[in-house]
Amino acid sequence: MNLIVTRTFPPSIGGMQNLMWGLAKAVAKIDLVKVYADYELNHEVFDKEVSFSIERVKGIKLFQKYRKAYLINEYLKENINVKNIIADHWKSLEHIKTNKNKICLIHSKEINHKTGSNLNKRVLKILNNVKLVIANSEFTKNLAIEKGVNSKLIKVINPGVDDVKEISKRNLKKADDLLINKTPRLITVSRFDKRKNHAKVMMAIRNLKTIYPKIIYTCIGYGEEEEKLKKLCRELIIDDQVLFLKGISEELKNALISKSDIFVMPSIIHEKSVEGFGISFIEAAQHGVPSIGGKDGGAKDAIEHEKTGLICDGNSLDDIYNSINKMLESKLYNEYGRRAKEHSKKFHWSKIIENYKRIL
Repeated sequence: MNLIVTRTFPPSIGGMQNLMWGLAKAVAKIDLVKVYADYELNHEVFDKEVSFSIERVKGIKLFQKYRKAYLINEYLKENINVKNIIADHWKSLEHIKTNKNKICLIHSKEINHKTGSNLNKRVLKILNNVKLVIANSEFTKNLAIEKGVNSKLIKVINPGVDDVKEISKRNLKKADDLLINKTPRLITVSRFDKRKNHAKVMMAIRNLKTIYPKIIYTCIGYGEEEEKLKKLCRELIIDDQVLFLKGISEELKNALISKSDIFVMPSIIHEKSVEGFGISFIEAAQHGVPSIGGKDGGAKDAIEHEKTGLICDGNSLDDIYNSINKMLESKLYNEYGRRAKEHSKKFHWSKIIENYKRIL
């Protein structure tokens, strides 16, 4: 039996939630699974539909981790058949007292603390005392080693994706209606934060619209930078070229991706925040849409440069502009998109889980 301990799990939404949900489902196909997750409103309906046990832990955020650890420690005392504890974050293991095998996933941002700082010491105390550290990319592995994690404990396993579900004609039509008479079509699906680099893409759009007057850049997401980005669009006079959307259904989101030409997310390092992998690149690839990602972070694990997309310098407006224009002017996005769709198959959970089988 395997315990999965996570601070991020559906029905809340996000990249980490999707990762832990996909991992739990995949592991449940090969062995028994019990998930310890934070309490979420309206989780009851979701939890009834799964094939494994989920225990939700309530409480004020500050004390929730202690209560969850207590419940897990008590469970381990009574259940000797638990073989592995798989955690989404080093903090999820910090108060669990057991000699059972501990496996911790790392993603980059959460370990990117100054060497020698109190947080760095806490990270190393946990990660250097587990059976295995699973990094989501080569970049994250190298960052962990730089911060002091024992390289012998680290294995790279990229995040997985589920099969793409068929998109209804109704949602495809909705996407067409939203993008009507707009081409070429760029899209980003992510939180609005500085690391994702929407602002520089918008500056590039300002220059690109002189060549492509009907260009459209669809931004799906929410976050603290949203109002600043909308203000920037007004200042750049590109209101007609940028479409902001949030709170839409998963199916409409996928329809909009499938109707786009390029997925653009040239991420940068902002303070301690860095893109460890970029599962959204693979999700776009599943729809035959190539990506432009940033050189800072783990995008290189998801995008094969000049095959399934382009890697550029997200700090350089010229490089972002040139990368987008390169893919547009000769319609390279068609060729890259076909390769990206084929490339995405290697990230399906049915293949990724084989790496976990050898560990578990």
